[in-house]
Amino acid sequence: MPIDKHEWPVLIVSGEFDAATDEGCRLRDLKKQLVENKGCSVLISLRYEDAINIFASRADLGTVIIDWDIQCEDPGEQATAAELLENIRLRNKTIPVVLLTDHSELENLPTDVLSKVDDCIWKITDTVDFLAGRIEVLVSDYLQTVYPAFFGGMARYANEYKYAWHTPGHMGGEGFLKSPAGVAMHKFFGENVFRADLSISVPELGSLLDHNGPVGDAEENSARVFGADITFYVLNGTSNVNQIIWRSQVLRDDIAFVDRNCHKSLNYAMVITEAYPVYMTPRRNRRGIIGPCRLSEFSEKSIHKKIAANKLIPDELKSCRVKMSALTNSTYDGLCYNVTNIKKQLRKSVDNLHFDEAWYAYARFSPMYENHYGMTDADNVADHPPIFCSQSTHKLLTAFSQASMLHVKHGTHVRINRDELNESYMMHGSTSPQYNMIASLDVATKMMDDDGEVLLRDTIAEAVRIRRKITLMEREMTARGDWFFSMWQPRRVPYQKGMHDFLEVPAEYLAENQLPWVLNSDNNWHGFDDIEPDYVMLDPIKLTFITPGLAEDGTMADTGIPAAIVTNYLIRHRVVCEKTDYYSFLLLNSIGTTKAKEGALISGLLKFKQLYDANAPLSVALPDLYAAFAETYKGIGLRDHSNAIHRHFREHKLLDKMQAAFQGIPDQVMRPAEAYHEVVRHNVEYVELADLRGRVPAVMIVPYPPGIPVMMGGEVMNEAAEPIFAYLEARQNFENAFPGYESDIHGVERIERDGKKYFSVLCVKK
Repeated sequence: MPIDKHEWPVLIVSGEFDAATDEGCRLRDLKKQLVENKGCSVLISLRYEDAINIFASRADLGTVIIDWDIQCEDPGEQATAAELLENIRLRNKTIPVVLLTDHSELENLPTDVLSKVDDCIWKITDTVDFLAGRIEVLVSDYLQTVYPAFFGGMARYANEYKYAWHTPGHMGGEGFLKSPAGVAMHKFFGENVFRADLSISVPELGSLLDHNGPVGDAEENSARVFGADITFYVLNGTSNVNQIIWRSQVLRDDIAFVDRNCHKSLNYAMVITEAYPVYMTPRRNRRGIIGPCRLSEFSEKSIHKKIAANKLIPDELKSCRVKMSALTNSTYDGLCYNVTNIKKQLRKSVDNLHFDEAWYAYARFSPMYENHYGMTDADNVADHPPIFCSQSTHKLLTAFSQASMLHVKHGTHVRINRDELNESYMMHGSTSPQYNMIASLDVATKMMDDDGEVLLRDTIAEAVRIRRKITLMEREMTARGDWFFSMWQPRRVPYQKGMHDFLEVPAEYLAENQLPWVLNSDNNWHGFDDIEPDYVMLDPIKLTFITPGLAEDGTMADTGIPAAIVTNYLIRHRVVCEKTDYYSFLLLNSIGTTKAKEGALISGLLKFKQLYDANAPLSVALPDLYAAFAETYKGIGLRDHSNAIHRHFREHKLLDKMQAAFQGIPDQVMRPAEAYHEVVRHNVEYVELADLRGRVPAVMIVPYPPGIPVMMGGEVMNEAAEPIFAYLEARQNFENAFPGYESDIHGVERIERDGKKYFSVLCVKK
């Protein structure tokens, strides 16, 4: 469909709109002309204050007309036209703004005001038809700028109503209209989705595989906006971005230096490239929260020591430089590395730096994250190797699911050849790309280019408000001997040359300054005793909630509320969390979060508390769990249920066993690639946990929580890995004691026998 001016209203801000004056008549005539003759729509605001709120809540306005004289006509008006104009330009630098004033007042208008407007119209001169025409032109011209390069080209093509004789087979949606199920889908998504679902046969939009035409222009624009030298759009997720990066730089027998806290796609990259992995080990605090790797692990001495100790790497290769490093930034709990410090260390011994920033694509657009993201400006380290970043644009920005970006920054002395990189890209890319996904990446880029800093400022400010609200509620309830949830965050914050209580520091300061969120050992709220200075910060938009029962030092109270019980309840309350640990759960405050979501979250937490305090029956509090396992949970209340699981964790030392399982790296007897080769050869078999000692898993084992590999394919379950065995056994016993709490453990299958479930792992045959 063509661009519809009617969908982009003109906002007229004037207190005279309803007045029985000549000016009021002209304004009403102007609205009529715009609506009836020019195809526009009109919104009316009688006050500057109202207009500020309207503009903050709507991004679909086509033009704003501001009466300069409201304050003169309405003494009750608190805001000014200049303040409204400032708010508009803060959020949108390009929307047309027109001042409605008198000729005689023009010379009195401040220069700063005139520099922010696009036109002036006079209240009592020029015909209404002429004024409406000028406004219509402004709206039409502005709408042409709203569409970025690729999305604009795709929309124009879809609006040409061509008869296509190429794929996809639904031919612009017509195919769906020939079956009831297809009609249902067509009605659900709307016609434009299907008319914009195009084919590689459309030359007007360029080629994603060749990176030319409008799609190439869009990628170049994204590179500029995200601070990269090269950017490629990847349509099958950041998992595939990681494969493209590694296949472009790493070969068989190369050495890779890999964060053990990495996404499984990076482990698969080691399988595909047949590299020798050497691991960084992340810290963990006593709450089980995954922390950063120690800075000392990135030193040349530490890396060489790890390589020398690796029994798989042949001696003749141990003197080679590391081909690729891979570091997760930020971590799942929102810890972000100071990349400048990392680059200074790794440049001495690593050829390529890879930062997996799947959950962190927004970092460049707020000064909050300065120096803490991979594409930070290159001149802050004089000499560095090429840097690769994989970003899930769809996760916390606004692209469609699976739409991601690969960013490259050339090294100081080594440039990445775009054509060579593209060979790996084409190996993993489809010749039938989804054009709507490309358009979403193009639009996500333009949104951040136009308004990224404002969007991030609002997002961080909302997250800070949530943190302060939960903290205030927890303190109020604790003061009267009650309980509530708390936040994993600083309790005291550096502010005005001193340390102050979190709630005493202005919210604006917390939302606009990095210093309060930087971890240090003197203010150890985080539980990482030996944290290095100026090394890691907590991302304020990653909200980790703490449930009662587990102290910071790892001591378990007599009673407690395991987090899985809370998040299971919140799902019933239509609030879905990102990650659940034993006594914490994570929510992501993104640019799409609304105040209604925040209200629903707090309401859900309060409702859970009420049910817990009343020891409400599980049939009421957790009806789905009760319905599935009524015999087990009959007659049990929510508080009793929570404390029963808590006691099980404490008595069986489940958290201590988890800590021990992740303290070391198991012995390697073959590379991950070699273990996978045994899968391809069908030289594998499932082995139950009771018989797993001495065996070599062919696949990685990744328990959730915490969501990182406890074993990689090719590592042996020997005496050194006994803590891992103990943890898996404890998890198996827990799941049998409390059905309905089966967690996802990648690499583990469950066999049911005699009413019990037994863990089973795919192992290399003896």
